[in-house]
Amino acid sequence: MKNQLKIALAGNPNTGKTSLFNELTGLRHKVGNYPGITVEKKEGVLKISEAFTAIIYDLPGTYSLHPTSVDEQIVFDVLLDEKNPDFPDVVLYIAEPENLKRNLFLFSQIKDLGLPVVLVINMIDKSRRKGIEINLDELSVQLGVPVLAVSTRQGNGIQELKNFISSYQPNAAGPLVDLKTRFTPRVADRISTAAPYTFYKNWLLVAFSGRLSHLPPEVCTRIRNTSNEVSDIQQLLQKEAIYRYQKINRILENAIKVDRLKGSDLRAKLDRVFIHPIFGYVIFILVMILIFQSIFSWASRPMDWIDQAFGHLSAYLGENLPKGKFTDLITEGIIPGIGGIVIFIPQIALLIFFISILEESGYMSRVVFLMDKIMRRYGMSGKSVLPLLSGTACAIPAVMATRTIENWRERLITIFVIPFTTCSARLPVYAILISLIIPRKYYFGFLNLQGLVMLGMYALGFLMAFVAANLLNKILKRSYNSIFVVELPEYQLPLPKNVFYSVWDKTKSFVLEAGKIILSISIILWFLASNGGNEFKNARETAFQLSSQPDNQYKTTNAVVLESAIKLEQSYLGRIGKSIEPLIAPLGYDWKIGIALLSSFAAREVFVGTLATIYSVADADDENANTIRTRLQQEVRPDGTPVFNLATGISLLLFYAFAMQCMSTLAIVQRETNSWRWPLIQLVSMSSFAYLVSLIAYQLLHT
Repeated sequence: MKNQLKIALAGNPNTGKTSLFNELTGLRHKVGNYPGITVEKKEGVLKISEAFTAIIYDLPGTYSLHPTSVDEQIVFDVLLDEKNPDFPDVVLYIAEPENLKRNLFLFSQIKDLGLPVVLVINMIDKSRRKGIEINLDELSVQLGVPVLAVSTRQGNGIQELKNFISSYQPNAAGPLVDLKTRFTPRVADRISTAAPYTFYKNWLLVAFSGRLSHLPPEVCTRIRNTSNEVSDIQQLLQKEAIYRYQKINRILENAIKVDRLKGSDLRAKLDRVFIHPIFGYVIFILVMILIFQSIFSWASRPMDWIDQAFGHLSAYLGENLPKGKFTDLITEGIIPGIGGIVIFIPQIALLIFFISILEESGYMSRVVFLMDKIMRRYGMSGKSVLPLLSGTACAIPAVMATRTIENWRERLITIFVIPFTTCSARLPVYAILISLIIPRKYYFGFLNLQGLVMLGMYALGFLMAFVAANLLNKILKRSYNSIFVVELPEYQLPLPKNVFYSVWDKTKSFVLEAGKIILSISIILWFLASNGGNEFKNARETAFQLSSQPDNQYKTTNAVVLESAIKLEQSYLGRIGKSIEPLIAPLGYDWKIGIALLSSFAAREVFVGTLATIYSVADADDENANTIRTRLQQEVRPDGTPVFNLATGISLLLFYAFAMQCMSTLAIVQRETNSWRWPLIQLVSMSSFAYLVSLIAYQLLHT
């Protein structure tokens, strides 16, 4: 036996496959995407001894080897291509007692490929509660493979499984269902000679000849010719399913006994509440309110600590490192860039934590079932609900949450419309603009007009998300009609280890992958704002000259603040702001607002801080908010009219509501789609729409 064994974990969804993967590999695993496919790939190491290790691949959960979905195509490609880097030496097939009949369908297909298979029955502790008695020895004899029982929740059988792996000698047995004898002799002969593989592998290649990608051209030609000669392939696939279930039924009759009267009907009682056509929606809304209130309240303090820590670190290094461009790069570019990545971790980790709790408990499947009918009208699925709601906290983890959507078209539509939902980064922008243009009025003694406008911005975001989804649903062509299949698993207490691994993997993935792009763009923005021509270099002399003139254009006599404002205006970023002023002037914006728009591409909330710097306000903290507000209220155009009037304020609110102004989101969209095509389309389409709406709003209100 060789020193390293490649093991693939296969099975249906909700059989505890991921739990077993976590038990076997712990933190010795990595998460990525399959090459060219936006489906998560997990690969880990099980170290048995110094001389022996096992590489374990967690294949996507599927119900069959018939490649009608992305997940099934991956399993199809891995298990049928011996040259695939993930092709296993042995397959650990994970099943669970309550749905063993359905689980064994895919098992029988994998066995008939000629691959060495070991059947691992997980959740064996549940079988006793359900009155299910499994004769493991009899089942092993009937299936012709080793059969082991484990419970990842209680930790039973895990060590025995590891010991089995360390001493296992892969040995492929004959097929469980001999289809060659079931088909007509003519069809069987044509399939047998189509390719130099086992009969069942030949049959799958012939039945799905349009999905071949890994075989030599001459073999592909023979297979496609055979496929054209074999009529009624769909009918033969149906017959295959019938033959398999007939065989599985005969096996289970001898190996399993079920006491139907034993067990609890608690699941049925809970389902009557959680998927009720009225109470189900009420409970779901209350759960979401609780989650997002917790995210906002729990994440705010650690985010403040992170912000302050990076601010102090930047200031400390600025004071103690030698003065120069390299120090400026570290203190004004790299550290703020890293801080811009790390500051999202509390929100991301909390959101993933709650999502994992809902998934582990079995409640998320009920939400998906409940909401699918509504979401499908707009080209999405029930699984799009949580990502859309997650977008109110931050679009980054919301986009990552779309990984649960199997259909690529539905997932892409969801990713596209998530940025329309009002994220927390927009709140500082909305707060300052609403305070400038909306009076503090109360209706009925408790309804605040400013608060109602803020609520209206949230409602507008959700409305546009559904309008955009409906439009995309009509534009994007359906490659096939998706069939909504969701399994309602047992209710159970979340397994802490699974929750921890989920939070760890997804948070680490964001920091390492999207963080690279975010940091790069942050450094570019720093360079543009920190460098310029001669006017930029002579900013100090200019500031001292203007500081003695109280009527200067910057309206301040503080030479230090004045120098900062002049540098920003004369920097490359400021020049860009000046250059785009003719483009944004019809929206009611001047070059200063233009700089804030460009700067806020890094993060929307930067808008307020940039304006504070431009308008010579040293600090943009909440305690100085009145200073910022007063300064913005005093800003006038050359003709003496206020810059931040109702028309400009509404125009800005609409622009920030609709524009794609978050490089972090673009970075994560690029990562999730494995292409820059989609984030660039998202950037151009959303920003163009924002420009058009803001233009119309300003021109109507201005006149």
